[in-house]
Amino acid sequence: MNAPMPAQIPLGPRRWKPTPLITGTAALHVGAAAAMLAQPATWPWATGGVIASHLVLTAAGLWPKSALLGPNWTRLPKLPEAATDNCLALTIDDGPDPEVTPRVLDLLDEHGARATFFCIGDLARQYPQLVEAMIARGHAVENHSQRHRHTFSLSGPGALRREIETAQRTLTDISGQRPLFFRAPAGLRNPFLEPVLCDLGLHLASWTRRGFDTREREASKVTQRLLHGLAPRDILLVHDGHAAHSASGQPVVLDVLPDLLRAAARAQLRWTTLRDALVESPLKSAASPVQKAFDATPFDKIR
Repeated sequence: MNAPMPAQIPLGPRRWKPTPLITGTAALHVGAAAAMLAQPATWPWATGGVIASHLVLTAAGLWPKSALLGPNWTRLPKLPEAATDNCLALTIDDGPDPEVTPRVLDLLDEHGARATFFCIGDLARQYPQLVEAMIARGHAVENHSQRHRHTFSLSGPGALRREIETAQRTLTDISGQRPLFFRAPAGLRNPFLEPVLCDLGLHLASWTRRGFDTREREASKVTQRLLHGLAPRDILLVHDGHAAHSASGQPVVLDVLPDLLRAAARAQLRWTTLRDALVESPLKSAASPVQKAFDATPFDKIR
C-alpha cells in the first residue's frame, strides 16, 4: 500500500498524524480494557483482540513498502508540470565502503547519473572523504542510522531517536547538508518510528524494487530484478556496503550499474535524487530558498 503524496511536501519538522491502523489499535486497546472492567468474563476475547492487533502492527513493520504505520516513499511523487514523469531515483545503501564506493562514484560520473546514498553514520565517520566526494559530485547523502543494528525495529522511541539523531548530526557535520530522508536498516520498523521522523524533519523512504545485491552473486539476476517493469518515478535500491561478490571476486553492484544506467538512457529516463523530488523546485542544481533556509538552521532548532 502506497500513501498518496501531498501536493506540498513539507520541509522541516512535521506534525505526526496517526494512521487508521494506529488509531484503530489504540481504540481496540481502550475498548478491550473497558470490556474487561464491565464484564470480566470477556477477557479471552479482549486479550485475543489485543494480541491480534499487535500481530498486525508487527506485520506492517516487517513489510518495508507498507504505509500502514505512516507515509513511506515507494515511488517518486508526481509533481506539477510533470517534473518527475521521466525520472528515476537510484538509492545506494550501507556505505560508504572504501573499496566499492569510489568505483560506484566513477561509474555514475561516466553515465552522468545522480544518486541518493543512504549512509551509515559510523562508516561515514571512518571515511568522511567518501561522503564529501558524494556531495562534490552532485549526489545526495541521507540517513541510514548510526550503527545499522539488526535490532533497530525492536527499539523503543528513545533508542530510535538516539540512533537516528546521532546519524543526523554525523552526516550533517561531514556533508554540510542536513539529511531529509531516512531509510530503516533492512526496511524494518515499528510504530514508534514515524513520530521520531516527524520531529526530526525526516521522511521515510523505501523503494519500488531492489535487486538483492547483498546476497545474489549473479549480476544478471540482480539487473533483471531491477529492470523488470521499470517505469518513470521508480525508486531502485542497490548497495555499496555489504555488497555480494561474484565468482570472480568482483562486487556485484559494479557489474550491475553499467547495464542499469545504459537501460535507463535507452528508455530516455534520467536520474534524480529523492532530495530534488522533495524541494519546491525539483531537478534544479541549486536548492530552493526554503531548502537553503532549512539547511542553514542549527540542528537543535528543528527538534
